[in-house]
Amino acid sequence: MTGAPPVSSPVPPPVPLSRNRDYRLLWGSQALSEFGFHASMIAFPLLVLALTGSGAASGLVMGTIAAAQMVAGLPAGVLVDRYDRKAIMLGCEAAQALSAISLVVAVWTGTATVPHMVVVAAVFGASAALFEPAESASLPVLVAEVHLPTAVAMNTARSSMGQLSGTATGGFLFAAGRSVPFLADAVTHTLSFCALLFVRLPKRERPAGRTGHLGREVLTGLRWVWQESGIRATVLCAVVLNMFFSAFYIVVIVLAGTRGVPSGEVGVMAAMLGVGGVLGALAAPVLHRRLGPYRAIVAVFWALAALTPVTALVHSGYLTGVLFALMALFPPTANTAIMTEQLLRTPDQLRGRLTSALVLACGAAGAAGPALGGLLAQILPGDRAILVCSAGIAAAAVLTTVSPALRRLSPNRPAEKRPAAA
Repeated sequence: MTGAPPVSSPVPPPVPLSRNRDYRLLWGSQALSEFGFHASMIAFPLLVLALTGSGAASGLVMGTIAAAQMVAGLPAGVLVDRYDRKAIMLGCEAAQALSAISLVVAVWTGTATVPHMVVVAAVFGASAALFEPAESASLPVLVAEVHLPTAVAMNTARSSMGQLSGTATGGFLFAAGRSVPFLADAVTHTLSFCALLFVRLPKRERPAGRTGHLGREVLTGLRWVWQESGIRATVLCAVVLNMFFSAFYIVVIVLAGTRGVPSGEVGVMAAMLGVGGVLGALAAPVLHRRLGPYRAIVAVFWALAALTPVTALVHSGYLTGVLFALMALFPPTANTAIMTEQLLRTPDQLRGRLTSALVLACGAAGAAGPALGGLLAQILPGDRAILVCSAGIAAAAVLTTVSPALRRLSPNRPAEKRPAAA
């Protein structure tokens, strides 16, 4: 006697981000942290100048943050791939909260010194270098694959909003008291630590056998990035986009100064860039879904190639700000396409190193871009320097358009099963 074939139970639909408890906790905790971080970043040089009167000391402290991020960047990816990612994120939040509290106490008691502030700055930089790859590598196990582009874009929007609100508020907090921005930073990181305690991440199996030498594991991650054509192409896109756009930004700011644009209008220009970035991050999931990764990346490069030369003809700071807002609408879509493809194509045991390599490469491009822009502004008239930057972006647009590796990016990747949070 044969029975009826078993009926397979339907697969439940993925939980939307609005009801994904763990993602909301992670996102909200980092919205707090980034506000506090940027508030303290704008206050740090003000504090050093107020206590020492030395611009060199201020530069030393701020440079330490960037240097710590660069030095810790690649090893951070190995640690994120080796050890428990939630524990790493908790450790970063605790370290930043404690270091901020130590600075608050030192300012209150009049014992703050430059070496102490350098140590705090190093903790801030190293913690940021560790936290970012740990969070990025955790996203694919926290959200359904179909929602990963939206999660990436919402993280981008969160970063932009944190930078805007923290930077705008930090100066006012410092005016209320020299220690107030760092007290706010300590409070936000403490609250973030508490929220992260309730995020449920699945336990990861430790790599089989003995862990390799740190340097060899770093090289393993770099080799993976370079050997995978799709990963390599998207990393190069991100690097080129960061370098040329940051160079263009410096050239426009210098040109505005030579044209006598009032400083208030220059401030509006910078603010509009941030506003456009937030709006672009909110629109990125829709654009990514409609265009697919290849067309999204190519469209962003061509949009920037078309808009950047227009600034050479515009003399008003307000109109330049409008152009900045339009330009900033597009890069979040490219970043969403790039990050989503990279996270989905990379094995879990290499995702930390992937993010660290990308952050380090984009950080280097972000540092080289202003240097390139400053050099162009010095040796060329402002409008010609803008055209050179535009030509670089246009050349990159041509290369992305004809890239076989980018053309192979699948617009509709089938969803895979992800481990459920414990």
